[in-house]
Amino acid sequence: MATEHLTVNSIIIFLVHLLILTLIIYVVTSILRKRRSMKFALFTSIVGLIVYWIANSLWENTLVSAFLGGIAWLVSLKTIYRMGWIKALIVAVGVLIIAYIVAAELSRAIGSF
Repeated sequence: MATEHLTVNSIIIFLVHLLILTLIIYVVTSILRKRRSMKFALFTSIVGLIVYWIANSLWENTLVSAFLGGIAWLVSLKTIYRMGWIKALIVAVGVLIIAYIVAAELSRAIGSF
């Protein structure tokens, strides 16, 4: 059951991911002159993270979860920011690359404590 994985630690991790992804989506969409507001970036982050979390809770397969979360981001970027599929894909890939770099740097910084 999905609630077995719901702990204080998992909620904190979810919120940290949400904050980081919201900032990254906001910056990337601002660079592409799709500036709306922070709440649109937050909603886009929530959609992708919730789909990822549910898929990961059900199947416990990070590849499937990442794929489904990515599809959710594409659809939400296309809809919320009123962009085409190609531009949404470019934004999604840009967000994923930046998020990967940020995650790697954070893990290295936390590991150095």
